[in-house]
Amino acid sequence: MLRLLLHWILNAVALLVVAHFVQGFDVSNFVSALIAVVVIGLFNATIGLFLKIITLPLSILTFGIFFLVVNAVILWFSSKFVPGFAVTTFKAAFLGALALAVLHLLFGFFGSAPKRRS
Repeated sequence: MLRLLLHWILNAVALLVVAHFVQGFDVSNFVSALIAVVVIGLFNATIGLFLKIITLPLSILTFGIFFLVVNAVILWFSSKFVPGFAVTTFKAAFLGALALAVLHLLFGFFGSAPKRRS
């Protein structure tokens, strides 16, 4: 349970960091970021999963780069439902999706515990 709470907070911090660096990607406060993370997660688990299955051949042809487009659509779509979270252009959504992917990669790299051999 604590790990889930930590992931939720780290994702909200990642949204705030991306909003600081990407023009057109705005998060007004930390509470809006927490709500946006939940909405993005719900949309990603439903609509995003459907879109990723439908566009799987295109994603294979582009070596997975098209998944960034799907994630950008999810970010843009979820910004319509969360007050205090706005993505104004598709370019901002795409750059935000790219920045979030890099941040999640870094969080996963630094957050994973080294495995012990027994």
